[in-house]
Amino acid sequence: MDPKSSILVIGMGNVLMQDEGVGVRAVEELESRYMVPPEIELMDGGTTGTELLEPMRGAGHLIVADAVNTGAAAGTLVRLADDEVPAFFQMKLSNHQLGLSDLLALLTLTGEAPAHVTIVGMVPHHLENKLGLSDEAKRGLPEMVRMLVRELEGLGVELPERPEPLPCYWAEQARLEAAKACA
Repeated sequence: MDPKSSILVIGMGNVLMQDEGVGVRAVEELESRYMVPPEIELMDGGTTGTELLEPMRGAGHLIVADAVNTGAAAGTLVRLADDEVPAFFQMKLSNHQLGLSDLLALLTLTGEAPAHVTIVGMVPHHLENKLGLSDEAKRGLPEMVRMLVRELEGLGVELPERPEPLPCYWAEQARLEAAKACA
């Protein structure tokens, strides 16, 4: 596939800090519920920084799912694309945003920036040191996943729903932690 037509979807966030991990969980749910073609690269970017430089280099479309702090009400879903993204970085919206903005700046300087960048985010409800999303974020997660689906469909990607969802690792780990806490 031509790199300029490639599509990379990265879920960013710290799954150990409750709603800060919503981006990772959104991409995990996307893969669980939809049959994503193999030419679309899905990544759990976690809180990594420079490790994402190579996959992002020259991508045609970079879609980032993340928790964002916009000052809007908790649970607000946000979509920013292309020219809106630099304005997005004028104030800190995510705990690991500096790494992402630095990567995009470096790729721009070297002429290897993704051709298009879209950020799909949710303003977090709770950022406690706890595995698993808050109940409020869990309720908003399906719409965040639908936003990712719309982004991909807008790029001509067909995403049929799976007859049965695949297991979600982080959702299961959160369920096990909650069960242990209740025992």
